[in-house]
Amino acid sequence: MKNIQLNNNIPILSSELIEKATKELVSIDYPTTKNENWKYTRVTKISKKDFTISENNTLSNIEKFKIIRDSINIVFVNGFFSKSLSSENFETEGLVIESVNEKNSKSIGKNVKLSNEIFNSLNTVFSTGGVSITIKRNSNIDKPIQIINIISGNHTCSSTRNIVLVEENSKAEIIQGFYSEDANQTFDNHITEFFLKENASLEVTKIQNYSDEVYSISTEQVEQEKGSIFTLSTISLAGELIRNNVNVSVIGENCTTNLNGIYASSNTQHIDNHTTIDHIAAHCNSNELYKGIADDKSTIVFNGKVYVRPNAQKINAFQSNANILLSDDASVNSKPELEIYADDVKCSHGSTTGQLDEEAIFYLQARGVSKKSATNLLINAFLMDVTDQIGNEEISNYIDKIIESKLNLLK
Repeated sequence: MKNIQLNNNIPILSSELIEKATKELVSIDYPTTKNENWKYTRVTKISKKDFTISENNTLSNIEKFKIIRDSINIVFVNGFFSKSLSSENFETEGLVIESVNEKNSKSIGKNVKLSNEIFNSLNTVFSTGGVSITIKRNSNIDKPIQIINIISGNHTCSSTRNIVLVEENSKAEIIQGFYSEDANQTFDNHITEFFLKENASLEVTKIQNYSDEVYSISTEQVEQEKGSIFTLSTISLAGELIRNNVNVSVIGENCTTNLNGIYASSNTQHIDNHTTIDHIAAHCNSNELYKGIADDKSTIVFNGKVYVRPNAQKINAFQSNANILLSDDASVNSKPELEIYADDVKCSHGSTTGQLDEEAIFYLQARGVSKKSATNLLINAFLMDVTDQIGNEEISNYIDKIIESKLNLLK
């Protein structure tokens, strides 16, 4: 069993992969709204700024960033592993945690597209730290693994690269937290690759609760083999610009994929969720449920794609996106998509955008509830469908609290 050791003399990724990404950066530019995948998301706030990589770490503790007390904590500050802020050791039977490097992560980059993907290429070239997590065969890790990412400083850039392997008949829970501390005009560019072997089960909760003036591009790349279960719940509550790319390749039969999302935007925030589930094998289920609210002059984007390949018969795929506008100046761009090439499937998708029910608010006010409290009650009820999907009660309670804090800041 090894503790994470950060050695800047060891390349985070292979020289071959870095060279390939470097060549891409020479030939491509930042996407514009002419690119269909970036039609509603402008990245000029990132492309026109200069960022620096800084290992400066002035944090003395991370108590306010911990969601679960009895957990294994792995902490990165500005993209660099912090030994002093992380758990003293990671010794748990069936669990191997190491720093990412080219020697122990031969699968890294296997499914991450570099061609015409500038943010993936930037991450590949400039990654300064990352964690390799292996859940050994026939293991059930009873403690959640918390990966806490904190960005701070002025015009700093954080680029982390993680890889998670869940071997056959194993189960684990991971929490990825993204936060900021005294951050100004910073850029967080993160990639995690997940590999689930036969009958593996993994539940991931991702929480993005930055301060203003933080720009975040985050990618989850998932590969599922036969009988595996993957659940990802993405909670995006604060940050000037957030883009989440979730790409799932279901290559084995009898798999289940669950993607859930909550987002709450205000001021001029922009939150964009792009998901892709590629059903390559037959007899699989996928469920997507994304819900959010937009206030002030903020913008929400949801683009969910489900592919069903010709040999992927007996697929059940369901996708739902629902949004509430709290302001006349807020906007939502929702585009759920199905591409089906098999004939024996059950697939559906739907999208709704509207405002809160004024009659329901009036009803609550008539019973002595203030308008703000009535609004918050209705929003909490609206989002409850998503929080109920989170299996860990301690995590769902934490999310309820930070959502409540977010709502109290709204008008």
